[in-house]
Amino acid sequence: MKITLPDGAYRLRAEPLAIRKPRTAFNRVAFAAAHVVADARTAADPSGPPALDWDRTLAYRRYLLDLGFGIAEAMDTSQRGMGLDWPRALELITRSLKDAGPRAQRIYSGCGTDQLNPAEARNLDDVVKAYLEQLAAIQKLNGRIILMASRALVRVAKSPDDYVKVYSRVLSEAAHPVILHWLGDMFDPALKGYWGSTDFAPAMETCLAAIAANVKKVDGIKISLLDDGKEITMRRRLPKSVKMYTGDDFNYPALIAGDAQGYSDALLGIFDAIAPAASAGLAALARGDMKKYSELMEPTVPLSRLIFRAPTQYYKTGIVFLAWLNGHQDHFVMVNGAQAMRPLPYFIEVFKLADQARLLSDPELAVKRMKTLLAMYGA
Repeated sequence: MKITLPDGAYRLRAEPLAIRKPRTAFNRVAFAAAHVVADARTAADPSGPPALDWDRTLAYRRYLLDLGFGIAEAMDTSQRGMGLDWPRALELITRSLKDAGPRAQRIYSGCGTDQLNPAEARNLDDVVKAYLEQLAAIQKLNGRIILMASRALVRVAKSPDDYVKVYSRVLSEAAHPVILHWLGDMFDPALKGYWGSTDFAPAMETCLAAIAANVKKVDGIKISLLDDGKEITMRRRLPKSVKMYTGDDFNYPALIAGDAQGYSDALLGIFDAIAPAASAGLAALARGDMKKYSELMEPTVPLSRLIFRAPTQYYKTGIVFLAWLNGHQDHFVMVNGAQAMRPLPYFIEVFKLADQARLLSDPELAVKRMKTLLAMYGA
């Protein structure tokens, strides 16, 4: 099967991985941060409150759950704080938990302060109040919590101790152990200096202090710094009861596989896009078949590194593009018009690398849709 691309003819590998429920239970906790499907027919402007296609959005979560993943709901992969506001995030969480039925226990939902304009935050109490409002709303639904980083906290914190104070006050109200999320400024520039420092070492010490002060309330921490060395350093410092969830979309296969001193569980946006490979790979890891694990996971790394290339905050565009190529949605329109945030050569390379990683589930459909995109660009 061939397609003519602006850089020449490309012959597809066209050997898609089978999409099937894993027969082996994973020996790693694995959350996929799931995207949302926009309503392409809405009359609302992209700059306004988002309109979602709820049927397709929830169907995608069922697909991920069927493949063995937990769902990290209403996170930055679903454009939280980048088009998806708190009222719609709460509606998403509500619908997702209800739709999942008995599988809702495998869904952890983002709890942040995004209803509070950072410029209007006056002090730590404002930040705590905003966190607790969202915490209460999610826990009222019997939802589990991912405690997201706060743009408002970066603005009002005067010292590293302020972070420990805020986290301690919020975690004291948690009904179940939560997952903390350290999101690097490559994903959200407004979070530069989180934990009171722009340098990793002192920021890590502050984060570890917040965990130590609330260890019974912390299930684990996801760090999204795209630096495997930093993740491993921190992983080795965590209390035994606290998991490290990799958010490193550049180096995840080795971090999940681990070393003699431990491993990382996973909470990854890229699992949305590479779900068939990641599911089969994690099942192979659980069987102790490292050769198969590597065969499945390693080809996904070039694709992931491209999708998450700088400016990293636009990685959602690549995620949704692949969902469209694979027939999970009928259009390539995104919340906030984010489909326009990457250039044509990026999409061409994503198409090729997805084929090489065996992640075009229906190559004929993918080629047809790629041709549609090329025509739209006049290519």
